[in-house]
Amino acid sequence: MNSLLSGFCVAFSMYSFIPMPQLTWDKKTMRYALCFLPFVGVLIGACQYLWFLFCTHFEANTLFYAIGATLLPVLISGGIHLDGLTDTSDALGSHSEPERRLEIMKDPHVGAFGVLGMVVFLMCETALFAQLYETPNYLFLALCGFTLARIVGGRAIVSLPCAKNTGLAYIFAENSEKERTKHAMLFELIAAFLALAVISRSIWVVISIAAVVLWCIGHARLCQKRFGGITGDLAGFLISTTELLLLLIAVIGGLCA
Repeated sequence: MNSLLSGFCVAFSMYSFIPMPQLTWDKKTMRYALCFLPFVGVLIGACQYLWFLFCTHFEANTLFYAIGATLLPVLISGGIHLDGLTDTSDALGSHSEPERRLEIMKDPHVGAFGVLGMVVFLMCETALFAQLYETPNYLFLALCGFTLARIVGGRAIVSLPCAKNTGLAYIFAENSEKERTKHAMLFELIAAFLALAVISRSIWVVISIAAVVLWCIGHARLCQKRFGGITGDLAGFLISTTELLLLLIAVIGGLCA
């Protein structure tokens, strides 16, 4: 099995519910795995669009659509990024030293701040999806958010130093062709933004680009200052919050239209 196909299988077996051939994780099979992480986002965006069409066709209740749209990414991804959001919320809420924060993220038990962070995130996402259903002018921007979030999350893993020499982020970073992966994901990011600009010629696309860039810079500083580098949980936190950020911009754009 060649490296590209192996990378596709590793990415989808790790970051989605889709059954894939079980491969040994090593340099040969994982060198391009992160390049295929955004394609999980494409799958989620496509399913979200089908769900939107289904609900609008049958004139479904707004809350019915919003809860379904909130659960879809969790079902397709297995909740792996939401787990990162929860663990990161726990660590940040502790106000501890970087070493202690890393220990908290590794702890399998969930603390109060983790539960609070997850509940707040899901409530915000449900509310935003409910409003998006009512004003879907920039629906495509929200749907592209699932792909864009995984591009920036994957790129952060190969661009930032790892906070520790264990864990998923370290395994993926060490077994990736870092330079090629960074260039490939930069190309994916530019292509995604160009697609947005062509389909939705609006100032909100520019705002989205600026917001994602600023948040990525802020997240990188957060990782290095408070954790000493990137971890799998911090990458999941970045992916989840970027999805929410672009959903928020899509909703504001719809309200202002």
